[in-house]
Amino acid sequence: MRLFCGFDLAPDVTRALGDLVNQLRPAARINWIPVENIHLTTKFIGEWPPGRIEEITRALTPLAARAPLRIEVRGLGWFPNPHSPRIFWAGVKAPADLAELARATDAALKTIGVPPETRPFSPHLTLARIKSPVPLSDLLQRIARLESTDFGSFVAGAFYLYRSERGPGGSVYTKLAEFPLNQP
Repeated sequence: MRLFCGFDLAPDVTRALGDLVNQLRPAARINWIPVENIHLTTKFIGEWPPGRIEEITRALTPLAARAPLRIEVRGLGWFPNPHSPRIFWAGVKAPADLAELARATDAALKTIGVPPETRPFSPHLTLARIKSPVPLSDLLQRIARLESTDFGSFVAGAFYLYRSERGPGGSVYTKLAEFPLNQP
């Protein structure tokens, strides 16, 4: 099964991003992420045997001994760059504790055989994927006309282990474990 770790968004942030996507979607034929699937990933695990889920939950449980995180969602951007984009994203502003959690997650899961990340942690919310070059001038014009790219903030009180299943209508995410953040 395909797994990742991350955070859910607050409903008001999800609504704001949904409004944005609905406003921008007609401007570009790219693969827009369903709003209910937008999340903040801290670690992509990839394929993992179902019989070894308990190992992952045991490795992640100690990481919850930290304070909840205040996360702001603002700004828009492109990976790897705006000239040959593959990902259109909303920015995430958070304390250094978020990057520390991502690093600690990577280290904890490495001990049970999950390959470590090769790229630096760059918190973002994927809004769309671009598989092949398409005209983006209309999309860029709509983005330039936006009154605000501040989509709200929230306090993340738990992170989750998710299963991602590909289906005919896109990916379906299922929470397998919850890790409430509770500073000791």
